[in-house]
Amino acid sequence: MKFQRRSQEEVSVNLTPLIDVVFLLLIFFMVSTTFTRETHLQVDLPEASGEPGEAPAQLLEVLIDAQGRYSVNGQPLVNSKPDTLRQALRQSAGDERDRPLLITADGTTPHQAVVTVMDVAGQLGFVQLSITTREPGSP
Repeated sequence: MKFQRRSQEEVSVNLTPLIDVVFLLLIFFMVSTTFTRETHLQVDLPEASGEPGEAPAQLLEVLIDAQGRYSVNGQPLVNSKPDTLRQALRQSAGDERDRPLLITADGTTPHQAVVTVMDVAGQLGFVQLSITTREPGSP
């Protein structure tokens, strides 16, 4: 018995649909991806649970209220400009730049006001800066 062999057709894989699907996925991910980094942090300042330290007798205190107005050792300043603050710190401290400087700021004070006090104090040569806080849950 003699069987006739069938002619074999060449097997091939058509890659065109695969390439189309890959390109569609690429376009989908390019369109739907955002490259901006958004951060939403809610910060409730200031609170700390550390032990309160002893305040030295020759303490220089800068008080900042909720509107960003300054007061140096209980004396309110005329305006909130850094030059006015610099002059008040020079007048209060004299030549004693080693005195501790205590910054007391309201929890809703603009951050720029606190940074301005720290910057002016650093420019004048104060190195012992402290920021007052309250314990969590205390009024």
